[in-house]
Amino acid sequence: MTLLYIVAATLIGGVLSVVIAASMTFAAMGRLVKHLVSLSTGVLLATSLLHVLPEAFESGRADTHTLFATLLGGLLFFFLLEKAELYRHAHHHEGDGHGHHHHYDAEQAGRGGFSVLVGDSIHNFCDGLIIAAAFLVSPELGVTTSLAVILHEIPQEVGDTIVLINAGFTRRRALAYNALSGLTAVVGGVLGYYVVGQWEDVFPYLLVVASSSFIYVAVADLIPQMQRHLPWREILAQLAWIAAGLGVVMLATGLMHGAH
Repeated sequence: MTLLYIVAATLIGGVLSVVIAASMTFAAMGRLVKHLVSLSTGVLLATSLLHVLPEAFESGRADTHTLFATLLGGLLFFFLLEKAELYRHAHHHEGDGHGHHHHYDAEQAGRGGFSVLVGDSIHNFCDGLIIAAAFLVSPELGVTTSLAVILHEIPQEVGDTIVLINAGFTRRRALAYNALSGLTAVVGGVLGYYVVGQWEDVFPYLLVVASSSFIYVAVADLIPQMQRHLPWREILAQLAWIAAGLGVVMLATGLMHGAH
């Protein structure tokens, strides 16, 4: 049953994000990304700091100092992975006001539209491993972690679609490649179930690595996108979306505990 949950959770993230991207106009996708970046920030931070990390530290299977060292190592690992352009977060869009020069996306993707897909595939594979590790610890943690990954996956995949279209891909081709890229999360989830499932002592470390991924994405990618000079109304909107992200995680956790 756990494997079924893992496959379903990893599949939903990829399919849902592609369906949303397929149903929206190019301009609407850009507007959606802006709001979902704030929502994702709240979800990722709440999941990592309020649920995943406490679960790892309270497990009693690992030394506290070692877990903190793992957290530090995880943050540095994802930093280096992104430096190598193998852990991309394509949330920006043309005309987003982030200070990019004209045709930034086209130039970036022009260095190799497929590099976007390779980086996204590795990112999705890591997400699959994270989801598998969380479900192996408990169904509640699995659902909360999956929710964080799925809500983050939507703006990421929509952003990738925008970048690929700017790079010259047709809309249908961009969506098809993103769907294939999303399947790597399923591969990561299944592999995680069969490989990681036999080593319970490493679960706390995997949870810490998962948290480092969430924290890195939120702090290094999402929050900087929101740090712009904006009217008070837009700043309040950002705070409202972040609060909504926190609320979604707390609600999901409460419902899961209530069901048990």
